[in-house]
Amino acid sequence: MDKDDFLHGQTPGSLELAYLGDTLWDLMVRTRLVRRGGRMKDLHRMAVSQVCARAQSEALARIEALLTEEEAAVVRRARNVKQTPTKNADPGDYHRATALEALVGWLYLSGRTARMDELMRRALPEEE
Repeated sequence: MDKDDFLHGQTPGSLELAYLGDTLWDLMVRTRLVRRGGRMKDLHRMAVSQVCARAQSEALARIEALLTEEEAAVVRRARNVKQTPTKNADPGDYHRATALEALVGWLYLSGRTARMDELMRRALPEEE
């Protein structure tokens, strides 16, 4: 699917957007960490702490007030999708993490990568 198909009604569902957004979020987190430098063991530990459901839920909380109506609608739809959280994730955090991932996927597919970068810079925790 190209960007034109996406913009002309061929919108993937919330879970498909979250599937893509999960990978993009992971890439952004790892890119930021690699640029910062450090030992691989430490980079991996920090990446894992930022890609879990709780951390993604917190990241969404940092940007929710900045979302446009259209972005907020993507988040709302994805948060409310029926799904079964993993055993060790809080259901609320899991649904909010899915919502963040769907937003990232939606922004990417719609060609709004500058907006995606802006929101993700604000969503990611401050450098330690």
